[in-house]
Amino acid sequence: MLAVGVTRGWRSTLGGVGTAAVVLAAFVVVLGPALALIPIDSLRLLVGALLLAFGLQWLRKAILRSSGYKPLHDEAEAFAQERELARGTSRGAGTDWYAFTVAFKGVLLEGLEVTFIVVTFGSTQGRLGLAAAAALAAVILVILGGALIRGPLERVPENSIKFVVGVLLTSFGIFWGAEGAGVTWPGSDLAIPALVAGLALVSVVASRHLRRRRIAAGLAEAHA
Repeated sequence: MLAVGVTRGWRSTLGGVGTAAVVLAAFVVVLGPALALIPIDSLRLLVGALLLAFGLQWLRKAILRSSGYKPLHDEAEAFAQERELARGTSRGAGTDWYAFTVAFKGVLLEGLEVTFIVVTFGSTQGRLGLAAAAALAAVILVILGGALIRGPLERVPENSIKFVVGVLLTSFGIFWGAEGAGVTWPGSDLAIPALVAGLALVSVVASRHLRRRRIAAGLAEAHA
């Protein structure tokens, strides 16, 4: 969105962003009350499964990136590529449909994942409005930051953030999924910090093991 807005103008870009935001808001309005009709144990099992799916995906990528098996995401390079694509595409009079479509698709696809997390967290705790407000505040801060510097947020430790988020989502997924299946956790909610700490430790150990194995494989290949 930022690359297209800086290169081709903000009017059509923000139109795409706004349209995607309306779609996501409608999704929250429809899905939130629907989840409230599900029995609490079934809801926890469903929410746990969704959080595990998202959390394990984020955590897997973060571990592979930190161990060197997957390259770190380069925001500057991605921004440059998107900007070149935007410059190389012709535009007609009126609405810039290229800018509108790229912004709409980007916000909608990324937003759907965030929306699922917001709705499931909010519905499980009975505070959907608070969860939605927190997510909206985060989106506004990111958009304002990108618009002010007119470039990608290169100094944000993206992989570290994804590592932490992956650990948190997976931990909550395990906790709520197990509760939905009938498990009673020792200490009730106090089991969550223990899950977070244990999963973080396992993830760090796995990352370091994979890094050592990659280095050893590289040395063996160099000596072969």
